[in-house]
Amino acid sequence: MQSADSFSPPTGGIANHSTRADVTQVRTVDRLVGELASLGVTHVFGVSGANIEDLYDALHRSATVTGILAKHEFSAGTMADGYARIGGGLGVVTTTSGGGALNVVAALGEAYTSRIPVLALIGESATHFNGRGAFQDSSGCNGTLDAERIFSPVSRYCARVSSPDEVAWRLGEAVSAALSSPGGPAVLLLPKNVQQGLTDSVPTVSPRPQADPAPLDRNLSHASSVLESASRAGGVLVIAGDGVARANARGSLARLVDKLDAKIAVTPDAKDVFDNTDPRFVGVCGGMGGHPTVAETLAGSSACLLIGTRLPIVARDGLEDLLASLPVVCLSPEQPYVDAVVVTGVLSETLPALIRRLGEAPGGVFGPGPHVRHLEAPARPGGGLGYRDIMAVIEEALPSDAAVFVDAGNCGAAAIHHLPAPRHGRFVVTLGMGGMGYTFGAAIGASFAAPNRPSRVYVIAGDGSFYMHGFELHTAVEYGLPITFVILNNNAHAMCATRVRVFHGDGYSNNRFGRTDLAAGINAMFPSLDARNAASAEELTRALADAHTTPGPTFISVDCDVDEVPPVTLFLEKEMVPCPR
Repeated sequence: MQSADSFSPPTGGIANHSTRADVTQVRTVDRLVGELASLGVTHVFGVSGANIEDLYDALHRSATVTGILAKHEFSAGTMADGYARIGGGLGVVTTTSGGGALNVVAALGEAYTSRIPVLALIGESATHFNGRGAFQDSSGCNGTLDAERIFSPVSRYCARVSSPDEVAWRLGEAVSAALSSPGGPAVLLLPKNVQQGLTDSVPTVSPRPQADPAPLDRNLSHASSVLESASRAGGVLVIAGDGVARANARGSLARLVDKLDAKIAVTPDAKDVFDNTDPRFVGVCGGMGGHPTVAETLAGSSACLLIGTRLPIVARDGLEDLLASLPVVCLSPEQPYVDAVVVTGVLSETLPALIRRLGEAPGGVFGPGPHVRHLEAPARPGGGLGYRDIMAVIEEALPSDAAVFVDAGNCGAAAIHHLPAPRHGRFVVTLGMGGMGYTFGAAIGASFAAPNRPSRVYVIAGDGSFYMHGFELHTAVEYGLPITFVILNNNAHAMCATRVRVFHGDGYSNNRFGRTDLAAGINAMFPSLDARNAASAEELTRALADAHTTPGPTFISVDCDVDEVPPVTLFLEKEMVPCPR
């Protein structure tokens, strides 16, 4: 993270503060909202409160930036995250001080790990109250909580704005940090008196990278040589990560796979970076919903090419011995977690550069073989629908441009393993921090993300995640958003229940809930909302078809079995049997 203390107000860079007598003075918050508008921000997500209400007043007065009211600050943070992932720009979250500020930390932790550009605007009590016992004082003075020390570890840049004249250049530095490679959250702490102060009205923010992108280094030549040799031998397996989506480099990835005549796998958080129906696609790598076809293909390859991924454990589980025995090339702005020839630099530049360096591939190295093979799970002991059946029904119902947000847990593993990404849409699963309930806010943020706004957004989550943050559904109802919420209801924190059964003998049931009728409860709360329960494939098919023609949100609770073992290698290793799809 860039230390805010290392910066001083620029004299001729981002913010040339005007001192002309004819410049109109405006409130800091009005200036701030105007700067956000000039950056292309259209929506700001958050929850209001005494120490951020002035910013909300400015949003109310703005003709170009709309404030979206969330019900919880964690969800507001994931809204900004989902907005940035789908729209490709900067997501903005704003909260008041105290508990409201602390609630957003978990969402910023996910954005930090997944390198998502989110700007957090956090209200604080007025500076003249610092260290004097003010309510929600987070100045760090006189033994109080220090917000700067809390937010710094989950941000690329964190600064407390000490005067109205600082706002423009601090904002410029923060946005630059968020949008630079590798990018991530940036945080501005805004005392109430600073928000209310007056500053020039002239827009001046011009974000810039904090440093020039790393140049294409001599490893590019080495990398192309390794890959050309491997193409002539056993072939190359490409493993692509979500960095491809962040760099908007799907087209370059497809051209590189063509040129190498390679097979391709994706990490669990990157199912949408390559066409899942392409015959060269061999599945998802790793133990969390991964496919055995990946290890089989890697075993027959002469090299592995990582693109846009550092290959964390969740993606390389089961592949480490194979990777250690092969030459590995990595295109990434950051060092991977495995030994490799690393081509540093911005992916949107390194990918085309590598394509230009490569000669023509010989073709036909791999030969015919299975496309993607799935794991066979033990028979389900209980009732309800099985994971594979649920995902098959959802696959048939998805529009080709849908955005799918998948939550953590057994349902996440099932979707990663069984549900192909929409052909022209998005498939988002967050395994950086794996925060349960992420999807509810993220789907709402995605629904506002022009110009890439999908025709419909789908949430796939478990009932445990729903109880945490699912009542953000209220926000989707308030704004009439086209979101279909599919809740897999097994009356448990299912992955925790699975772990207890597998590793502790199932001698207790503290991860199981009393049975609930979620759809009936939602119908009672929101009479205008189409909420229904599905206990069979036919009922789920009808519910999804009706949802597709509904302009606003819909809610579907699906009965499933808490004792079904999900497609997680760790749980299935004794019974794992690959089978054709």
